[in-house]
Amino acid sequence: MADRIILIDCPDEKGLIYNIMKVIYNHQLNVTSNQEFVDGVSGTFFMRTVVEGNGWSSEVEKELIKKLPDRATVRTSVMKKKPVVVLATKEPHCLGEILLKNRYGELQSDLKAVVSNHDELRPLAESFDIPFHHVPVGSKSREEHDERVSDVVQQYSPEYLVLAKYMRIFTPEFVKRYPNRIINIHHSFLPAFIGASPYKQAYDRGVKIIGATAHFVTEDLDEGPIIAQDVLPVNHTYTAEGMAQAGQDVEKNVLTRALKLVLEERVFIYKHKTILFE
Repeated sequence: MADRIILIDCPDEKGLIYNIMKVIYNHQLNVTSNQEFVDGVSGTFFMRTVVEGNGWSSEVEKELIKKLPDRATVRTSVMKKKPVVVLATKEPHCLGEILLKNRYGELQSDLKAVVSNHDELRPLAESFDIPFHHVPVGSKSREEHDERVSDVVQQYSPEYLVLAKYMRIFTPEFVKRYPNRIINIHHSFLPAFIGASPYKQAYDRGVKIIGATAHFVTEDLDEGPIIAQDVLPVNHTYTAEGMAQAGQDVEKNVLTRALKLVLEERVFIYKHKTILFE
């Protein structure tokens, strides 16, 4: 039987870990990984446990809930690859990294398709035998284009959507269809350098650090819970093009790290931030 992941969050109290482990032990399940965290401000307990064995049944989850305080949440899932659809525009670096890691099993992903508002990345996707769908904007409104994209995406029933430098802003209606299931990447200059050529703007200002942020998409633009970030020092020897290349390297690494964390069920969304068990 495949390993099963148990995710628990609840108000903290004495004996929680003992009570949880007793249920697991009584069902002859073996713990292969366990991590806990208590938020000192709210007193909220978080736990990610991986178990193996043939003793799993729906009764385990029911018994766990009975042993936990009120307002507890218990989520369980089998450790397996999850269906993913990637949305991209013209930049290949993030998409290429996902395609490579998906091909060689470095992500718990089953990459179903790539959807784009431009056709430039079709050869890249199809070289990995991944279906590519071109959904041009043309004269369509944002709402009309989102509906077309949604029609394509829904046929693959993805668990997550990944925006690999997808240079379109979704309507609130689209975002609501995939709550906490859309992952985005952007450079970390926001809100300082907005719009086109952010690395040229950064070069002109002589910045000394460039970086990237991966986050869940919400209706508030670029303000969703942050999953992963990284920075890279730069100096006066970098050209604007060199900064852009370095920035792309950071972006692709941060995005795939965030995707790995999400697909492995290592992320709790708590209020406006995340709790990560890396």
